[in-house]
Amino acid sequence: MEHISVLLNEAVEMLNVKNDGIYVDCTLGRGGHSSEILKRCRKGHLYCFDMDQDAIDKSIPRLEKAGTNFTCIHAPFENLGPVLDEYHVDQVDGILMDLGVSSPQFDDGQRGFSYREDSRLDMRMDQQSPLSAYEVINTYSLEELTEVFKTYGEEPFAYRIAKEIVKRRENAPIETTFQLVDAVKAALPNAVLKKKGHPAKRVFQAVRIEVNHELSQLQTVLIEGLKRLKPQGRMVVITFHSLEDRIVKNAFRSVAVAKKVDKRIPQLGVEKLEYHLLTRKPVTASDEELKNNPRARSAKLRGIERNENE
Repeated sequence: MEHISVLLNEAVEMLNVKNDGIYVDCTLGRGGHSSEILKRCRKGHLYCFDMDQDAIDKSIPRLEKAGTNFTCIHAPFENLGPVLDEYHVDQVDGILMDLGVSSPQFDDGQRGFSYREDSRLDMRMDQQSPLSAYEVINTYSLEELTEVFKTYGEEPFAYRIAKEIVKRRENAPIETTFQLVDAVKAALPNAVLKKKGHPAKRVFQAVRIEVNHELSQLQTVLIEGLKRLKPQGRMVVITFHSLEDRIVKNAFRSVAVAKKVDKRIPQLGVEKLEYHLLTRKPVTASDEELKNNPRARSAKLRGIERNENE
């Protein structure tokens, strides 16, 4: 049940924490990154977001050992703007995001995130949310399920899997994670089942993203967060799959990389950019970290900084 923060040192170092700065950890989890920020930010303040109240409750004692200058907020991080407005915070020195599901959420069989544990279909990061994996699997149409699996899981057999699920739920609801795994396996060709990796991995990822609105939230907070950075303020993001990484990379490049122009056409002036990239290529976990935490294998760290006002 222990959660090991991925790319902990690299992320906090890239954030370049100031002693009197204002920081936001959009994904508190078990407080690993937040604790390190607090150790470096004695005179400033840290705002921590998490949709999981249990995560907040269990991280507070850890945070208090590092400092008391923090505020925990039980809300999705897409509410960054309105929440900071409530606290009369206009701009911040840094924003950190460690995306994905924390180890305790995955390892708690009752939360329904894992295809390796049999439990009721759930996958809600916010236990108060009305939409769970059960509703997605048992109420979405064939077309909607196919789209979810294809878009959020990049599952090549999305239609076949959706069709099998719809057929099975006509007799009885699909209530557990193992029932969903069985449906996925039944829809896949033998050649696919023999390959390495769990056959239901893409489907579980897709349903989790749909339940928690992960990608739409990410797009919202990237736009709002970049606007909230002070000059020399930094945003640092850790992603765990290609869909997230692509969104972050494109959002950063859109504000930090000059648009391509036709050199044959006279230009009125050089494009002034408000931001610059801290990482041209993402930072990945070291061999040593991978030995201690295999879940870090897919992690990618990207950073961006707002330029000083001229």
